Amino acid sequence: MSRLLRRQFCTSPGIPEQNPTATPSLVRRPLGPLPLPHRSVPDPAGQDLDVVTLAHSHLVRGEWPRLDALASGLTPFRVKHVLLRVRRDPVLSLEFFDWAHLLNPGLITMENHAIILHILTKDGRFRSAESILRRMLIPVFKGSSLDIFDALLHSYRLCDSSPRVFDSLFKTYAHLKKFRDATDTFRRMRDYGFLPTVKSCNAFLSSLLSLDRGDIVLTLYREMSRCRISPNAYTLNMVMRALCNSGRIEHALKLFDEMEKKGFGPMVSTFNTLIDGYCKKGLLVAAMTLKSEMDSKGLHPNVYTYNTLIHGFCKEGKLQNANKVFNEMKAANVSPNTVTYNTLISGYSRINNSEMGFRLHEEMVRDGIEVNILTYNALILGLSNEGKTKKAAYLLKELDKQDLVPTASTFSALIIGQCKRQNSERALHIYKVMKKSGFQLNADTFNLLVYTFCKNQDFEGAVELLREMLQRSMAPPDTLFVELLGGLGRSGKTHLASEIFSEFSGHKLIPEKFLKDLSSTERLEGG
Repeated sequence: MSRLLRRQFCTSPGIPEQNPTATPSLVRRPLGPLPLPHRSVPDPAGQDLDVVTLAHSHLVRGEWPRLDALASGLTPFRVKHVLLRVRRDPVLSLEFFDWAHLLNPGLITMENHAIILHILTKDGRFRSAESILRRMLIPVFKGSSLDIFDALLHSYRLCDSSPRVFDSLFKTYAHLKKFRDATDTFRRMRDYGFLPTVKSCNAFLSSLLSLDRGDIVLTLYREMSRCRISPNAYTLNMVMRALCNSGRIEHALKLFDEMEKKGFGPMVSTFNTLIDGYCKKGLLVAAMTLKSEMDSKGLHPNVYTYNTLIHGFCKEGKLQNANKVFNEMKAANVSPNTVTYNTLISGYSRINNSEMGFRLHEEMVRDGIEVNILTYNALILGLSNEGKTKKAAYLLKELDKQDLVPTASTFSALIIGQCKRQNSERALHIYKVMKKSGFQLNADTFNLLVYTFCKNQDFEGAVELLREMLQRSMAPPDTLFVELLGGLGRSGKTHLASEIFSEFSGHKLIPEKFLKDLSSTERLEGG
């Protein structure tokens, strides 16, 4: 999908290119926008005219019981003309539309949907229009974004509509994360001389960022520039985030400098974006410098600023620095939240300091800060890393009291604790309970479990676990194969390796060199 989306936008300067070759078919036509089509609608005549006139009369007089009595005589054609007659009254139009849809959804064709959308958007009732798009039109006509656009286009002049009708369609697709449909709508709008508002473009950018599609964010921003859709501070901040997420801090900084030239003073969120980018690259000194610059500009770091810095230091194992930022945060009267404490507890757990983790947990409880499953997972992992499996098991029982449900990370932490103590059978039991609960181990913990079986000379168990790894398309590290083959060779059980290697030989998960080593070992044993 990403390749298609990239092709559907043209490029413009300002952001580093990912594919400098523009698609010729999408370059703006030199003769300007396409002319708006107009589809004529035949006037009602005969019985159609009688029913439409009567229904309109009952409707404007609020005679709903009489309208109910007329319901059996309505058709999609007649509903369309009633809507056209009352289009100057958006409230009444919407009431009639809802009534007809409730009466019989078949009366509301795509064209009738288009008419009510024109009526609502021309009157500025964008929420009502987008609600109809989200609840009714888009779900009913799935995969028909171009058909929906064309229905709006052909009835545009008939309803003397507003360009905002297309903007509402584009924004709704963006909110629903239907990126191909949003892109198709953007392109069609551009071809006919309609452009989305910056607010709708921002909705699209935000949806893209939520799914980590920074590449398409940059492409859309270039197209906005080419179409002369003026960005606002929120647009630029999201583009900076996309650049930072892709590791292009230098381009994000350049855009940061350009913001003031465009008349946008930096916001706290702007600094937070850059600080997050620096932290992800491990440039913590630069991140702290940016925080100091915030102070010099009269901006106050918020909880997200501090949490980002604390996470950055914890990730690098610099808990002393993280604790310093934590204390600075409290001194600045910025209240730590659950994320703050969970980050610190997790950091201390990784350096085998469960005592400090529990002190922070006590502080959370004392200050009334929510303790969630991530908090307990971090505490359990800290105990497990230190081999304190009994305390970890006791903490697991606390989850029921707190009405919390274990996650995959909870089970993984418990398995790590048992592996630290080389209790392979107990670790395997926890793993089986984990699978019954619908969770799966990640590759690192799986490797640790197999290693533990090898250390305990239980090579049959190790081979079974290895088979399960390979069935799940997990490629074990070379060191695990060395450990397992060595143990099987010493115990005279290379036939177990032969069986599993033969079973998965075509999957390319087992390096060729180990297959050769196994063949050599078998020849020696046979000799």
